[in-house]
Amino acid sequence: MSTDHAVAETVYIGLGANLDNPRAHVEQAAAALTHLPASRLERMSRLYRTAPVGPGVQPDYVNAAARLVTRLSPSTLLAALQRIERDHGRVRDGTRWGPRTLDLDILVFGSRRQSQPGLTLPHPEVYRRAFVLVPLAEVAPVDLDIPGQGRLDALLAAVPKHGVEPLAPVPLALPTVG
Repeated sequence: MSTDHAVAETVYIGLGANLDNPRAHVEQAAAALTHLPASRLERMSRLYRTAPVGPGVQPDYVNAAARLVTRLSPSTLLAALQRIERDHGRVRDGTRWGPRTLDLDILVFGSRRQSQPGLTLPHPEVYRRAFVLVPLAEVAPVDLDIPGQGRLDALLAAVPKHGVEPLAPVPLALPTVG
């Protein structure tokens, strides 16, 4: 994997899972982020239990957010995140918002706005999802501008937070909030 991006940028990653011991998948994925080339994991949020969004009856999710500084390009970072997902048994079957063993999303990549097949920056659903915004607020500055969506603090104030509950913290050998 090359360091194909000359300038280090701050990137926010959303982590989520709701199948096959989701807490372990999210914790192991957070640890895997520390091994990405040309990247440094700066901060991890707490883990949250969240109500599922999507089709059918699904188990609750475990969600978190991470702040990463990387020299990888968005497409190279996405490929690395998708490898981590596959390592955790993620199968992309085309079901939108379906249950999964692991989901890693690039939420914000610096101030970039781009849309290409398979990658839209920032993630187009950030502004409406409490399960993303609540953990993101633990690792990002409150005045973070999510390009085309608004400031994090305003977005967070506008979404209902029911169904987003912090889990008891587990000591991780990672930089964590608080």
